[in-house]
Amino acid sequence: MTIHPSQVTTLASANQGKLICVGTGLQLAGQIGVLSLSYIEHADVVFSLVPDGFSERWLMSLNADVRSLQVYYAQHDEIKNRRDTYAEMINAVLDEVRLGKLVVCALYGHPGVFACVAHLSIKQARAEGYDASMLPGISAEACLWADLGIDPGNSGHQSFEATQFMLYHHVPDPTTHLLLWQIALAGEHTLTQFSTTEARLQVLVEHLSQWYPLNHQVIIYEAANLPFQSPVIARISLSALPEARLTTISTLLIPPASQITLNHEMLAKLGITALDIG
Repeated sequence: MTIHPSQVTTLASANQGKLICVGTGLQLAGQIGVLSLSYIEHADVVFSLVPDGFSERWLMSLNADVRSLQVYYAQHDEIKNRRDTYAEMINAVLDEVRLGKLVVCALYGHPGVFACVAHLSIKQARAEGYDASMLPGISAEACLWADLGIDPGNSGHQSFEATQFMLYHHVPDPTTHLLLWQIALAGEHTLTQFSTTEARLQVLVEHLSQWYPLNHQVIIYEAANLPFQSPVIARISLSALPEARLTTISTLLIPPASQITLNHEMLAKLGITALDIG
């Protein structure tokens, strides 16, 4: 599916800008939707937030005006709250929408998963009366299930951002898969750092030991960004997590520690027996 050049005037006129947030997927050029690709090609300006120079140059091959949002992050030894960074990114995007342009914000993975810039930009654009929408992309979670050969439908799964899991009263179900995102930032609440500490990870391990034995095998996962790379799949014991090698894209998967059991009260209400389940 492509957008014919004659249709561009219906997407963004001289008087009315439009914002489309798209996901580029995890692997360079190979996991982006056809519609998202068309929007990138026909945009007046493309803002990008992708993980490497290969992805940036690929976007530049599709559109003559690609502007990286990476420049708004803290540089070198600068200490900068990420809320300020995100506000600057959103302002940069909206400034172009206000000029009546078709603006695309191309974000790594899925633009709506751990990507507040897309959500906040769309919210602000709509508040100002502009048309704004999001197109999905292949997320790290989608790659995780494929790379690990797990069907989350077999026992279900729960998913939390690691620091939020620590700070709030989330209660995991040890009969399901538990995903903890941004594990390399576990316990980091200032929004000024891009790493955690062994001490904070030890606190997380102690917290998780309420539901999982310390020798329970967990997986540190990182999706591959480039076609010649392989995903990182490191299997360690829960107790070894504080010493594990982590990066900003590491995700912690904790497999079920116990089997799901039948709810016999519900079976009775439904008129089903255990033998019917198989």
